[in-house]
Amino acid sequence: MMAQTEFEMTDNRPLSNAKLAVLILLGSETMLFSGLIGAFLVFRMGNVTWPPLSHADIELPRIVTGFNTLLLIISGYTIFRALRSIQLDRVKLCQNLLILTGTLGLAFLIIQGSEWVQLIGKGLTLQSGVYGAIFYVLIGCHAIHVLGAVIWLAIVIGMAFSGRFSSDSHIGVETCTIYWIYVVALWPILYFLVYFA
Repeated sequence: MMAQTEFEMTDNRPLSNAKLAVLILLGSETMLFSGLIGAFLVFRMGNVTWPPLSHADIELPRIVTGFNTLLLIISGYTIFRALRSIQLDRVKLCQNLLILTGTLGLAFLIIQGSEWVQLIGKGLTLQSGVYGAIFYVLIGCHAIHVLGAVIWLAIVIGMAFSGRFSSDSHIGVETCTIYWIYVVALWPILYFLVYFA
């Protein structure tokens, strides 16, 4: 029986370096969002009326954001299906699902951007007090993460169309999926906390 080479032994590790790096990244992201959510809760619980009376006439777009939330959740499902497809060596289906996921992510950002334009027009800005500042910092931080996920996904799509992934080699799709699903799972928490608290 032939002895395994060092390369073959390291290739069979249960956790790849890329996955480990993404998990470390997600740990730091969790600390960041825990701090932001904690700050939001401190300001929210420290005020008898929320939003403050100075912003009582500004209503957050709950219905449109609810629809937007649904789009993001669907994108989590489509990227999960893309990963399952490449694991089954269904390359074309994986490519199509990755494109659909990216489209849903872009739609989420466009809708959120249009909401912000309307809110700014109504007077809710970063400079309009604690309410506006904490809203844009918390929701904006998540939007930046969605944008980062969309850019990452665009790179993965390019790699998928250049034939870089197969059932045996798909770590790029896998790590992007882990990050994307994290960003998707975080959003409903922020949505209910900020839009309904």
